[in-house]
Amino acid sequence: QLQLMESGGGLVQPGESLALSCKASGLHFDLHTIGWFRQVPGRGRQAVASISPGGDTTTYANSVKGRFTVSRRNGQSTAYLQMDNLKSEDTGVYYCAGVRGIFSDYWLPESEYNEWGQGTQVTVSS
Repeated sequence: QLQLMESGGGLVQPGESLALSCKASGLHFDLHTIGWFRQVPGRGRQAVASISPGGDTTTYANSVKGRFTVSRRNGQSTAYLQMDNLKSEDTGVYYCAGVRGIFSDYWLPESEYNEWGQGTQVTVSS
């Protein structure tokens, strides 16, 4: 089982960038699919991006395609979410999540993940 911890959130202006990290402790990070989710007050968690255990397959929400990039370094047990050209609607608490296994489709719902970080706040405001 993994323990996950996000970092890198903050306050930025529209058009700026942020890079989030998801550091894992525990065994077999390289066997886990990692997902990134965003939550705003009053709404459930929204899937943002995901990456396969080997890093060869990535998926994105339509709203972030072309602006966000998910990656991972298995040797460092860390996943990343590079967020460019940020918009006010990107504001929220960002969580990384993990589930062990490979899938035919890596766009997984929240219910598929069984390991979660504590979240990091991202605020995009002028």
